[in-house]
Amino acid sequence: MVDRYDLVIVGMGSGGMVGAEFAATIGVRTAVVERARVGGDCLWTGCVPSKALLASAKAAHVMRTADKYGLPSVVPEVDTELVWKRIRAIQHDVASTDDDPKRYEDMGIDILRGTARLTGPNTLDVDGRTVETRYVLLCTGSRPAVPGIEGLAGTGFITSENLFELERAPESTVMIGGGPIAIEMAQAFTRLGIRTTVLQKGSEILPRDEPELVQILTARLIDEGVDLRLDVDTERVTVDAGSKTVHGRERGEPASWTAAELLVAVGRRPNIEGLGLEEVGIATGPRGITVDDRMRTNLKSVYASGDVAGRFLFTHAAAYEAVRAIRDMFFPGKGKVRDSVPWCTFTDPELAHAGLTIAEARARFGDDVDVWHLDLAHSDRARADSATEGSIIIVTAKRQKIVGAHILAPSAGEMIHELALAITEELKLNQVAALIHVYPTLCTGIGQLAGEAAFEGAKRLRWLVR
Repeated sequence: MVDRYDLVIVGMGSGGMVGAEFAATIGVRTAVVERARVGGDCLWTGCVPSKALLASAKAAHVMRTADKYGLPSVVPEVDTELVWKRIRAIQHDVASTDDDPKRYEDMGIDILRGTARLTGPNTLDVDGRTVETRYVLLCTGSRPAVPGIEGLAGTGFITSENLFELERAPESTVMIGGGPIAIEMAQAFTRLGIRTTVLQKGSEILPRDEPELVQILTARLIDEGVDLRLDVDTERVTVDAGSKTVHGRERGEPASWTAAELLVAVGRRPNIEGLGLEEVGIATGPRGITVDDRMRTNLKSVYASGDVAGRFLFTHAAAYEAVRAIRDMFFPGKGKVRDSVPWCTFTDPELAHAGLTIAEARARFGDDVDVWHLDLAHSDRARADSATEGSIIIVTAKRQKIVGAHILAPSAGEMIHELALAITEELKLNQVAALIHVYPTLCTGIGQLAGEAAFEGAKRLRWLVR
């Protein structure tokens, strides 16, 4: 007997879950193939556990620095086994409610347990079971990349994939990589009293973000105790007296760094193996499955979304792409996926990004670029919260049209959406001033910058004043 569906989704992580729910909403007969746990990286190895860890670390930091709020500081007694137990409890709460497989089955979605392999444009094999479908959506995600450093594999290391399966945090760590995962974990570990060194190959951490804000964040991390090393070339790893040592060069000079454990966070690799892509002729590249601006592969019945398609490696991007792909399959009219995807690194303060950096805007628009800047030292809410380290930067071009926004502030990830929408809708900065911002909030700063733009426009019209 052959199972027949309108849509088969392979992978039930961030993209697959949202895509399946959308498909059920529009009445599409849908099956999802999952070989492991429902929830994917976001629930089990990424967003949920890491943000739970960051919350515990922030609580410890607030206790330690309570004097800045006029309260007595307390040095917390941190037992990371209890912190890790809390993380697992949160994961299982999500898994038993919003990500519960039964919730999806109650929507009419079939969950097929096993490993899927494409056998044709409209057929799959799931552990020997043949499945036919009008369309396929591949949402198989990615996994941590492992650099080819001599001795690393034999020495052993942890990644985001197994960090939260430990019983407790390691006593000390050397982290290889200076991207969002490493930087978030480095601040969290340090705040929990874990000696942490970060080895970054480049001259700065978070190279995709606005450099001015990265510099402020870098100083904050160092001040909190993160041992941040830049311009590092890692060469080999050895085990010495039970500890692990990374050998290499720092700014060209020989150096080594030793800790109880190594955490590798140098990027992600798409999960494309075993899907039968080559057999059915689906094109792939260094970042994953090749898709067009509708998320279609070169095999028009097969789409891909999320990390496996290699556009933007974020949970929210995977969900957005999956819904857009399914809309393209089943609704009339075709639409492109957006290239403007906001993101946030959840350090404290958070670093959020939408659109172009200042340098990218100037490269694209030349001299027709203005930069609007507000230090949090001028935010009444930031002053009240003793959180004045940070800034709001808005980049405009072509007569004040907003093309980029960058925020270093508490809750920057919440604040960025207003400006991301403005970029998408091609609004001018003075148009944002039409929205009355609640006072006192950090978002009042966005209103202040928009107000400055509106005042400039009014100044040019003062000859009309009666």
